[in-house]
Amino acid sequence: MKNKVCEMMRNQNARICLRLAAPSACWLIFALLSSFCNHTDAETVSILLSSNVSVRVEFGVEQVSRALSEAGLVRMTESTNGTDHPDHRIIVGHPDLLTVKTLVAKGLLKIDPNRPEKEGYIISSWGHSEVLLVLSRDDSGLLYGCMELAKRIRQSRKLPDDFQLIDSPVMKLRGTCVGMQKTFILPGRHVYEYPYTPELFPWFYDKQLWTEYLDFLVENRMNTLYLWSGHPFASLVRLKDYPYAVEVPEDIFQKNQEQFRWLAQQCDKRGIWLVQMFYNIIVSKPFAETNGISTQLRAPTPLTEDYTRKSIAEFVKQYPNVGLMCCLGEALEGTSNQLEWCTNVILPGVLDGMRAANLREEPPVVIRTHAMDPYAIMPAAYQVYSNLYTESKYNGESLTTWEPRGKDQEIHLAMSKLGPHLVNIHILSNLEPFRYGDVDFIKKSVQASRDRLGATGVHLYPLSYWNWPYSPDMADPPLLQWRRDWIWFEAWARYSWNPDVPEPEDHAYWISRLADFYGNTNAAEKILEAYDFAGEVAPRLIRRFGITEGNRQTLSLGMTLDQLVNPNKYGAIEDLWLSQAPPGERLDEFEKKEWNHEPHAGETPDSIIAEVLNYSSNAVQAADAAESLVAQNKDEFERLRNDTRCIQAMAENYSAKVKAAGLVLHYGFSRDIGDMHQAATFLAESFDDYQKLAALTEQTYHYANSMQTSQRKIPVSGGVKGVGTNYLWSQLVPLFRKELEDFQTKVEHLKQGTNAVARVDKPNMKPWPAARFKLISTNAEIYKVEVGATVFTDRNFAIQSLAPEISGLTGIRFSHNQAKQGMEPIEFEVTEPAQVLVGYFDSNQKAWLQVPKLELAAQADERGGLDTVIENAAVVSGCPNVNVHAFRFDTGRQKLELIGKGSFVILGVVPQSANTK
Repeated sequence: MKNKVCEMMRNQNARICLRLAAPSACWLIFALLSSFCNHTDAETVSILLSSNVSVRVEFGVEQVSRALSEAGLVRMTESTNGTDHPDHRIIVGHPDLLTVKTLVAKGLLKIDPNRPEKEGYIISSWGHSEVLLVLSRDDSGLLYGCMELAKRIRQSRKLPDDFQLIDSPVMKLRGTCVGMQKTFILPGRHVYEYPYTPELFPWFYDKQLWTEYLDFLVENRMNTLYLWSGHPFASLVRLKDYPYAVEVPEDIFQKNQEQFRWLAQQCDKRGIWLVQMFYNIIVSKPFAETNGISTQLRAPTPLTEDYTRKSIAEFVKQYPNVGLMCCLGEALEGTSNQLEWCTNVILPGVLDGMRAANLREEPPVVIRTHAMDPYAIMPAAYQVYSNLYTESKYNGESLTTWEPRGKDQEIHLAMSKLGPHLVNIHILSNLEPFRYGDVDFIKKSVQASRDRLGATGVHLYPLSYWNWPYSPDMADPPLLQWRRDWIWFEAWARYSWNPDVPEPEDHAYWISRLADFYGNTNAAEKILEAYDFAGEVAPRLIRRFGITEGNRQTLSLGMTLDQLVNPNKYGAIEDLWLSQAPPGERLDEFEKKEWNHEPHAGETPDSIIAEVLNYSSNAVQAADAAESLVAQNKDEFERLRNDTRCIQAMAENYSAKVKAAGLVLHYGFSRDIGDMHQAATFLAESFDDYQKLAALTEQTYHYANSMQTSQRKIPVSGGVKGVGTNYLWSQLVPLFRKELEDFQTKVEHLKQGTNAVARVDKPNMKPWPAARFKLISTNAEIYKVEVGATVFTDRNFAIQSLAPEISGLTGIRFSHNQAKQGMEPIEFEVTEPAQVLVGYFDSNQKAWLQVPKLELAAQADERGGLDTVIENAAVVSGCPNVNVHAFRFDTGRQKLELIGKGSFVILGVVPQSANTK
């Protein structure tokens, strides 16, 4: 081969030249091949590339140069007179380079016309690496090819010999997200509303920090970075028509623009597409205050349409290389509103900006399918704009299975048929706060994303989204998430590039990576086992026993007994087990089949409990076995080992509590007091396990979850008025202690044959006090809440029975038919802080208003009202049973404005001081 190349190149008579990045340097093929055939003993290398290369190619070549230096090879500059001849030459370029064409024409290099694909590359060498080619059809491929070559040079301390590699990614978009959001809600604001300021996000302005993180991303061949925000425009652009909308001081505004442009440039240099995400409809606080409107709106207005369209246009004009991702919800309601907003505001705004920036091609826009009807909206969106991506959550807001199915799978597949589609590995509410490195689970999940969902891209959340860039660990200095969770990021990146890596090769890769980190190959084997075993626990627990796959629930904080026994009372999301889990049985279904001696199918509570106990025990054993072998990063290993113990305690807590819940359900059939006695024993055992978990985390974690607002509900509310609470296991120990004591008391009363304490959790069942209020709305009237009273002005639906707590209160009634069509806000005035008691009918039919889901409407619980305070509180003739929810209001004139369409009832107004829980 070497002789053929030499002969071919001599015959070119020096007519072919390559140019370096410096336009003045010209390199003759004769000079190249003469040194190739007559090199000296000096180990020198030159890198030849076309002139006017992009910054990302320069970045890739820089990595090769550094690797050469580290390997002791000298990069030299050749002279044009042919007197300086390096021993090795690396040619970096596209297949249309004349030299490459010549090699192909002479049969010395074969290139498949269909390969490499976009971002793919070819690395090929001959003659013991005297000539080495790095080829790609695009600059990102050259970047990745150079980085792969640099990695191999570092590993072997030399250029690869007689080597050829052709590689390209399976997933076309591979990236992570960073939340420009906080763990708390800012005073006077709503969820997602966080201006870009040094006070809120000091790390955003830290260029050294960004450089490290971006280098980490490109090392893992990630090509997208998403910034998530509610309304970023008022921090980054100023509008001629609405200059007052900017919500940061002038000096900060200038700093934001400079930093944002710098970040976009640094991303582009590394082949990373920067994407800014935003929610709808959200406007800036000064814009809202100036125009006397709310910052978050449920429907468009001409003013907000104009403001938003111009904001998007100005953003595209100012930052033409930055992409946009939009979430049509969560505030914006109704398919017709969202369709209009998408096709008449957002996409036209991008087109306006494109024309203003003189862009010839449509900038890519990503549209989330979250909180909207994608079947109705996306086909219409494609009629307006062609360069669209869609994005849907992989397992909701948890990691639950590599076998997604059902309704959610259908959405993914439908979107993938319209155009390029991404899966979003969203907030990991069931994994927080522990480390996760089950690479096999991740590999199967990426395969499922491609094969079961039709995805061509992966959009990855960090493990502690709301507190970026710091991990939840107690450490000084705080741990950066990409350092702590490197294996999480690296696994998703590795399999997004190629999810079909052969198992032996894959295993060897992870052992090598872990051995590099912990300093010992045998330790690496055990640590990989610990990761893989521990990683199976949380997905199985949440999908079989959880209330939701959303961040409304934090799995590691536990669940109450009643949440396990009666999950529907707490707004259980059936997609959790119908879409985000393999087929199986929930606890109530399992116990019913047990009682009726019916066969079971799929996963069962018993099988899952046995599995998680086994997996967690094996994880602890593997971590313990590695302890004496770890040679470096011992502090991090001890944190990992403690995580396996925490996961085991969590598994044991759930195991005992599920057994207790199963016995309570069984008691409903058997009426055998022995079931309740045994349930009390298991409940006590679960409490002991929870105390163990609290002890293991007391000195290791600042919090269990990064979202510490009232949006979190399971096992209890995560905060009141923006102040985080109940985010530590130790904070919930009193709750579970009381739960145990109350249950034990109930069992004792049952043993004595006293059924009067059946509602031992609410022993005081006297009527709640009434709050004085004045009804202002003219489309409603007041009435006394009592048996026989009608609850609507246009129907004879009368109360047949009432819970004693609400009997005798003053309610508000209105037109049933009007409520079905969408009720206008009900205005009233109170002289003290109050709670309005709203009755939701227990039915899924469209006639009845549905309790909003925080998974789809994050602002739905700002006044409370999501939780049921009295189940089956009233029986109304001709209607489903009524569950009561309490909405908080401050003193003064107020509006009750519920989310959605459908009929409901108002069964009274009580002081906020009344204990409705």
